[in-house]
Amino acid sequence: MSFTDLKLIDPLLKAIEEQGYTQPTAVQLQTIPQVLAGKDVITSAQTGTGKTAAFALPILQLLSEKQDAPRGNRTIKALIVSPTRELALQIGNNFKAYGRHTNLRTTVIFGGISEKPQVDVLTKGVDILIATPGRLIDLEKQGIINLDDVEVLVLDEADLMLDMGFIDDVKHIDNLCPKEKQILLFSATMPYKVEQLAHTILKWPERIEVTTTSSAAKNIGQVLYYVPKRNKIELCLHLLRNEIEGSILIFRRTKFGVDKLEGALTKNGYKVETIHGDKSQTDRQEALKKFKNGLVNILIATDVAARGIDISELDAVINFDLPNIPETYIHRIGRTGRAGSSGMAYSFCGADEKNYVTTIQQLLQIAIPVEESHPYPLDPKAKPITHKSKDSGSKHKKGRKSVASKKKKKRWY
Repeated sequence: MSFTDLKLIDPLLKAIEEQGYTQPTAVQLQTIPQVLAGKDVITSAQTGTGKTAAFALPILQLLSEKQDAPRGNRTIKALIVSPTRELALQIGNNFKAYGRHTNLRTTVIFGGISEKPQVDVLTKGVDILIATPGRLIDLEKQGIINLDDVEVLVLDEADLMLDMGFIDDVKHIDNLCPKEKQILLFSATMPYKVEQLAHTILKWPERIEVTTTSSAAKNIGQVLYYVPKRNKIELCLHLLRNEIEGSILIFRRTKFGVDKLEGALTKNGYKVETIHGDKSQTDRQEALKKFKNGLVNILIATDVAARGIDISELDAVINFDLPNIPETYIHRIGRTGRAGSSGMAYSFCGADEKNYVTTIQQLLQIAIPVEESHPYPLDPKAKPITHKSKDSGSKHKKGRKSVASKKKKKRWY
């Protein structure tokens, strides 16, 4: 099936061709007709499946067909809410690329940088707004943004949005928009809280689920290393020296872990950049730019910071810390082996992460091959380290008082 079969208008077909796409992905095939039909939609699909185009193309078409406002009198007709700055920028780039032959104006707003340039663009009028929740609510309170004319509201990466604590903001944004509107909800995973949100704000939605577990395993070689936690950095250095080459994305669970690994790799002569929540927007964009341009070949990131990063040619992913949510593993490794190319995923498993491997393999429905011949094997009998002090609570026994205390205090009874 081609994009023409989806009944897309010529300006969009021309832009799609210029982008080099020939056939729609599964998520686009299933989602685009439903959005064009004006239905509320819940789509479950991971990054790399083409889901941005699944909502960007039909939104551009719907707005193009209705466009009648003079250039200086535009109001926001479509609002896309995104949890992270990087993802918002990525969505903005996609809208601009697909809508280049339409007369629609798109802009992106997010925190961490000056409001003024964003306010200047908004004042001139836009048709499509992509925003992170905080900056959107800020500018709405100041009276700079008016959402009274929104016809389509998109909540992208809804699971991450709720994980980051944006639930109240999302409900507030929904209330700022007209009651009669089309809502599209996209999420990599569908935990209970996402289902709950969908039930609250969507009306009789069409449900679309694109399972990518088999395709994740198809183009990507996976290998698992059982290694003591204390030796993970040494194993990482060993693999970088002897096996892993090219552009590498390394996942760590915490910001502290990202910084610690960056220090170790830099000390050993590797060119490294990092992105996590404590970095300024400018620093994050600069790090990503250096990585994409090949000035550094290693990027270390947390899951939250890495969402929305679109890196087309990635040779390997290293799961330095295994994720406790199995879908996140698929999400991570899906960043390599894109568009038919091959990639590798290396995962380090400590004694306290063995349960994560079990749930990941159940979801994948395959056993991840284990590499045993490496310098830092984990003792098969090793148990998770529990950080418990010998004496819990106070070092004094209950009711014990110091000699001085006994002398000075007089009982009142």
